[in-house]
Amino acid sequence: MEDVLEVYQRPYDPRFPQVCLDEVSTQLLADTRRPQPPAPGRVAREDYEYVRHGVANVFLCCEPLRGWRSATVSERRTRVDWAQVIRDLVDIHYPTAERIVLVQDNLNTHTLGSLYEAFPPKEARRLAEKLELHYTPKHGSWLNMAEIELSILRRQCLARRSPDQATLTAQVAAWEAHRNTAGGTVNWRFTTADARIRLKRLYPIHAS
Repeated sequence: MEDVLEVYQRPYDPRFPQVCLDEVSTQLLADTRRPQPPAPGRVAREDYEYVRHGVANVFLCCEPLRGWRSATVSERRTRVDWAQVIRDLVDIHYPTAERIVLVQDNLNTHTLGSLYEAFPPKEARRLAEKLELHYTPKHGSWLNMAEIELSILRRQCLARRSPDQATLTAQVAAWEAHRNTAGGTVNWRFTTADARIRLKRLYPIHAS
């Protein structure tokens, strides 16, 4: 926990961008009847029945100090899917960064080993050398600021029905563009000192 909190205390430095990563599964749902759009004096309506078309995954990366986020829709959330997101971070989003400081939960797919499963060893090593990994503790995923953006994504985008992955991808891309245009950084105030006071029950008790 303290490791992540200390990362959040670092000042903004574009050479070492602080990026938070998380992911969420969402159902692909199709309407059984055509929804009725809103009209004067009437709200939009949709039938309560729907058809399930499987599940898709959304990876979300955000840089809280810069107010930037990127959302990627995938069919699954395997090691290879995570590795593809990491390669995009390194080569597309942060090609000039010396190292990406990456905060994520300790899911078993979020490891450097996943890079070697997805890419040849030379490529995997190249990507690994661009990462500085920090993990939230077990039952401490709330320490990952990407969860703040995921909450907004759920309310503003994923709450509506998407019948297929292509539709979901378009909706998520529109949400991402809107959020990045609006900006909005995160002012994280919970520090290591706060944790030692408020969460002292989590620390070992030493005899005086």
